[in-house]
Amino acid sequence: MASTSRKSIRVHFPSAHGTQLVGRIDRPPGEPRAWALFAHCFTCSKDLKAVRWINRALVEQGLAVLRFDFTGLGESEGDFADTNFSSNLEDLVAAADYLRSEHQAPTLIVGHSLGGAAVLAAAHRMPEAQAVVTIGAPSDTEHLRHGLLGPAAANLEEGGEETTIRLAGRPFRIKRQLLEDLEADHVGPRLAKLNKALLILHSPVDETVEVDHARRIYEAARHPKSYVSLDDADHLLTRERDARYAASVIAAWADRYLPAAESSSTAADETVSAEVPAIEHGEVLVAIGPEGYATDIRTPDHPLRADEPESVSGGTNTGPNPYELLLASLGACTVMTLRMYALRKGWPLESASLRLRHQRIHRKDCEDCVSEDKFVDRIDRELFLGGDLDDAQRARLVEIADRCPVHKSLTTETKIYTTLREGDPEQAGAG
Repeated sequence: MASTSRKSIRVHFPSAHGTQLVGRIDRPPGEPRAWALFAHCFTCSKDLKAVRWINRALVEQGLAVLRFDFTGLGESEGDFADTNFSSNLEDLVAAADYLRSEHQAPTLIVGHSLGGAAVLAAAHRMPEAQAVVTIGAPSDTEHLRHGLLGPAAANLEEGGEETTIRLAGRPFRIKRQLLEDLEADHVGPRLAKLNKALLILHSPVDETVEVDHARRIYEAARHPKSYVSLDDADHLLTRERDARYAASVIAAWADRYLPAAESSSTAADETVSAEVPAIEHGEVLVAIGPEGYATDIRTPDHPLRADEPESVSGGTNTGPNPYELLLASLGACTVMTLRMYALRKGWPLESASLRLRHQRIHRKDCEDCVSEDKFVDRIDRELFLGGDLDDAQRARLVEIADRCPVHKSLTTETKIYTTLREGDPEQAGAG
């Protein structure tokens, strides 16, 4: 697709037991090519970095993806201690039902670890799904019972009704009913009857779910089926390069089983273009969507994106935040000014780069500030110059860095006037 900007919205829908499940839909601009559903790993959440990276790769292929938190995890309601694998399956089906009623039933379903086992077990209840992907998935739920739960399972088997386990440094209450539910063979009977294309991703050095589980899944399933090794990746794909590799494989493989992508002049791109008014050189158009903080920025020739990090409620991390853009503007102006000056002087400046930081500090901590405000803005710049420059040239370039136009705008009095206009920006004209 020509445009890779994406939208991310927070959604909620009821579980089979009436509690509210919370999810996030990541989607491309315009009409999605197809819809996908993602199931996260045991005790994880929809906001795991690997999940977000994989979703973004799918969005770039024109898919809309729903990732959600299972009952009692992340933002979803309910008590985790009352859940089990069977309830996870019900949550997964509820998510598919939500997509079917509000958008479109999922064509692709992806599951990570126990979420992978869940999509295998629940796929037959999503008839519209054409393709299934598992990442580091166990071939049976007995693995969880005797593996991750280990000593806790032994305690419950000796007569206890509930106990607390620690996974990834966090405590979770579990009850005996979880172990009893895990004893059932939820996955095996479904594999031979999957009747959907299957992609199995697994690392041969996975210490949480051994790679032999991938072999068992592959042998039990019918064609079409594929296996791809994740080489030295860990179970949670904590390294970005591993998650991005998995994402690229999924996106490329799934393309075969999805509706054909539109040409480069897609309807989605036309929709985006139609929303962009004509603006003149020196003007910038900024527009925020109906939800969250994702913001489209347009100059006469270039599209940009601003957002807040996901740690901020409503943020979806689809672009730099406003202060990062401010630092980028100052930095770009600074190095451009240095290059212009060096060229004019004939100096051998081969490279110039900056590391910039912004912070709000107390006025009392600023020795040379004259502001009456309690807090003042401080920007630190670290300048790196490359080339056969002598000490005098380097010192002069440091002085020149303070003369870039954006620097002057930030350090001299600037007035901003806001005029409320009716209608859209194209008809309102330059203000």
